[in-house]
Amino acid sequence: MLLKITNANVLDGNGQLQLKDIYIRDGIIAELVDAESQGKASADKIIDAEGKLVTPGFIDMHVHLREPGYEHKETIETGSRSAAKGGFTTIACMPNTRPVIDTPETIELVKSKAEAAGLVNVLPYAAITKSELGRELTDFAALKAAGAIGFTDDGVGVQSAQMMKDAMALAQSLGMPIIAHCEDNSLVEGAPVNEGEFAKRHGLKGIPNESEAIHVGRDILLAEATGVHYHVCHVSTEQSIRLIRQAKEIGIRVTAEVCPHHLLLAETDIPGLDANWKMNPPLRSERDVEACIQALEDGTIDMIVTDHAPHSEEEKAKGMQLAPFGIVGFETAFPLLYTKFVLTGRWDLSLLVQRMTKDPARVFGLSAGKLEPGAPADLTLLDLDKEQEVDPSAFASKGRNTPFGGWKLKGWPVMTIVSGKVVWQDQ
Repeated sequence: MLLKITNANVLDGNGQLQLKDIYIRDGIIAELVDAESQGKASADKIIDAEGKLVTPGFIDMHVHLREPGYEHKETIETGSRSAAKGGFTTIACMPNTRPVIDTPETIELVKSKAEAAGLVNVLPYAAITKSELGRELTDFAALKAAGAIGFTDDGVGVQSAQMMKDAMALAQSLGMPIIAHCEDNSLVEGAPVNEGEFAKRHGLKGIPNESEAIHVGRDILLAEATGVHYHVCHVSTEQSIRLIRQAKEIGIRVTAEVCPHHLLLAETDIPGLDANWKMNPPLRSERDVEACIQALEDGTIDMIVTDHAPHSEEEKAKGMQLAPFGIVGFETAFPLLYTKFVLTGRWDLSLLVQRMTKDPARVFGLSAGKLEPGAPADLTLLDLDKEQEVDPSAFASKGRNTPFGGWKLKGWPVMTIVSGKVVWQDQ
């Protein structure tokens, strides 16, 4: 089947917009030609992009789909639909489900559920330790053979340095990455928010910056010793960034990610004890926010992820102290960042697109993330002029937990294509 997307605005290698026609054959990009040229006249199906921006499909390497075990929060199908609505075509799901994704059988379950949903590409991570308890390594070789793309105990930090070193050595022997949630439990137990003015004002125990940075520093030294590809989850502090920048400068194989909320919000923005503002890592200081932005700009941080973490309204209604950590992120990520950074002139559009497509693909060795002949036809169509308010009740996700409700944003996805098939379209 030959699909033609006509009148598509695409970013060239210099970050300039060019009007192109995109030809897709059997799920693969076949050709890009100038829209004014006649090129191939016939196609089995034609989509008129009407001058909208067409990018490689967004890639999110840190998401929570909750299945198996927490289907009241999200399922692989609802999460995949939410991802598609947000313009994401490839997502990597974390293993802190119940049961934990720590066996080949649970890897196979995730893959089969994703295939049945038939929406976006779902790449499963496997746990570093059995049941994420930090006591015994999982069978890395068997999990890799089943389709795991890396190993992480996301949701908790691996507390033992020896356990992490053993995991890194084993992962390195298999050519696999270690993805780390960096958090020293001895510094954070019972704390719901950042250690700062908000915590003091409301009498809450705070999560200090060093709880993250201590593990980042430890793991960088272990990565240097083992040679593993070490990837830092949801960076949120200036101290962590300083360590990552130094590690990269001396050639240690470390990469990192940041979430939209850690680029947009500081603890001073939290309006009250609404648990939709509770996430882990927590919202930090304005200094940390600026450090994250600069690190993303200069490449110290490689990519943007959402850390999409849906919870039920009942769970989030328990308040700041008792509610679970996390917010949803798929459906607001691009409009938030486009409105905040591109429309204000701080970023070029090409930087934002690169950090959501090409860079995560590069870091994790994916074939996606490119808009060129031979690449998978995973594409996102964006209406950069479309303005609307964030309406949590309209989310495709089961989760409504977001601090961004009511924000007026521009730059919304209007169509998502995976392997040449339209999987979501704005009605």
